[in-house]
Amino acid sequence: MTASPRLVPCPACKKPSPFVPENRWRPFCSERCRNLDLGAWASESYRVAAAAPPDAGEDTPPPPAAH
Repeated sequence: MTASPRLVPCPACKKPSPFVPENRWRPFCSERCRNLDLGAWASESYRVAAAAPPDAGEDTPPPPAAH
């Protein structure tokens, strides 16, 4: 008995796409969806958030307590 291929949603159009080596566009469903995604990256439509810079006062000891 052959198991049916695992279906994953295409990242571009959300259509179910077989995640198997025979699908040359995986995880996308087609060359069109793959190229749309590549174009979005190339045009900088997608961005990865930068890490927040560490707080400058983190390494400085707190001021002495007033008596």
